[in-house]
Amino acid sequence: MITLQQDADGFIRMNRHYPAGVRIRITFNDGSTGEFPGRTLNNAYDAALAEFRGRNGFDARGYNRTPAGRTNSGNKIDFVPVHPGMGE
Repeated sequence: MITLQQDADGFIRMNRHYPAGVRIRITFNDGSTGEFPGRTLNNAYDAALAEFRGRNGFDARGYNRTPAGRTNSGNKIDFVPVHPGMGE
């Protein structure tokens, strides 16, 4: 069992996928807790990553397709938005 804490902005720190079958307990800001399978959090991570890449001009694989004169060092995320009852 993995235990995570939601921060004040509604995010959890997650910079990689968890195994799909592992149970993850999240303690939310309002004091409630929720238990989710790794697959649910992986889907939330993938959605947040797709949104990040879309807003920053990356393609689906995370590559910057702009001309070579411009550099962008980061193409990953570290925080994923969560809420009670997600994935139900």
